[in-house]
Amino acid sequence: MNRSLQNIARSACAFVFGVAGSLLSPGLSMAQDDAGPPPVVDSTQTAQMEKYENLYSGQFTPGSGFDIIRTKRGTLNISFYGLFRYINQLPAQQNFTDHLGRPQTAKARNDINWHRSMVWLTGWFSDPKFRYNITAWSLASTEQTLVFGNLRYLLSQKMTFGVGISPNLTNRSLQGSWPFWAGSDRQMAEEFLRGGFASGAWVTGMPLPRVFYTAAVDRSISQLGNTVGDDNRDMAYSASVWAQPTTGEFGPRGGFGDLEHHNALATQFGISGCTAREGRYAPVSTAASKATQIKLSDGLNPFDANALANGVTVTKLTYQNLSFDAGAKYKGFSLQGEFTYRKLSSFEANGPLPLQEIHDRAFFVEAMHMVVPARLGIYAVGSFVYDQFQRRPYELGGGASLYPYGNRQWRLNLHVMHVDRSPAGSNFGYYAAGMTGTIFSLGTDILL
Repeated sequence: MNRSLQNIARSACAFVFGVAGSLLSPGLSMAQDDAGPPPVVDSTQTAQMEKYENLYSGQFTPGSGFDIIRTKRGTLNISFYGLFRYINQLPAQQNFTDHLGRPQTAKARNDINWHRSMVWLTGWFSDPKFRYNITAWSLASTEQTLVFGNLRYLLSQKMTFGVGISPNLTNRSLQGSWPFWAGSDRQMAEEFLRGGFASGAWVTGMPLPRVFYTAAVDRSISQLGNTVGDDNRDMAYSASVWAQPTTGEFGPRGGFGDLEHHNALATQFGISGCTAREGRYAPVSTAASKATQIKLSDGLNPFDANALANGVTVTKLTYQNLSFDAGAKYKGFSLQGEFTYRKLSSFEANGPLPLQEIHDRAFFVEAMHMVVPARLGIYAVGSFVYDQFQRRPYELGGGASLYPYGNRQWRLNLHVMHVDRSPAGSNFGYYAAGMTGTIFSLGTDILL
């Protein structure tokens, strides 16, 4: 780590722990009292259970929010999410070699942004079982703003139907845990292999005690940036099953960390899968594809011109994904991980390709301890990719999350990672495609 990065890290740590010291002094004195600290009640979890959400819906969901209207004909609640973040990817100038031996440039970032905003209008109309969710989503760092939503009918605990924007159920993080993650974005392994969000229909429920499922049909694995005019006639199909065998729950949204301090061991085990026939959603004459979700292990988009062979453009492929996840929480300790296998096959292209299938495997692990109960958690994370092109990307690092009010509605987060040959890359996550170096992030987010 160079001297400038050391200075940045020291300054950030001093800031985070200075704020922690001032905010935690009441909590520390309480911890020294013979009676111990008061029990932590997560207001977000309580409100979600009562008002809007089966916790197995697989959706981005609002916070407790503020009730605006409550009548016999329906209700209206408004809720907000916001993230402000500084991120620095070092070193500033980076080059790498792709899987065909060609030189490429990793575009390292150093920026400070009001990064992400979400506003939800939620409630029911006509019948309390008929739920609506209108969402305004804005990503200032990429200047994207969308308004979308979903409708759900809560037929029973065993079966809820929904239509609207929904996730492809490729990984656990797409199924309701956001934004309760280690940092403010996903880890490298899942960011590399996961699907995205698209218009679709789904069914979800709890058919047996402590056992849950969701199945979905979507127009593609991600419709971000694609109009219906770009789309083809193929669909994406995905499903997930998971169990919470010991306590029947896994904390608010099944998120990372044990802020709630489980006195009994909480466990969760799941399996998720997806299959889809994907296209590039742009003419072959255009070098850049409009389909951006899928990446190769060197960070290239397989639909871009020359990605798999010089002078050749892939127009269609089959995406298949299978993930296994597990986690445990107990008395402030949390351990979670996931293994994902992805296969790309059945390529259609305008020329010959050197391979017929691409197989990639990856896993990540996260561990956290609430060193100050209900206030401060320290965590370690890591990812490893066993890829077709034998590049073997990995990451190691960790961070700290401070919860000033003892709940998940407001957090300060410090996140530092060492990354080697990242396959993931975007302008909204942590990573630059192909980068090797250090990622430093300092941010704060709210969910109200």
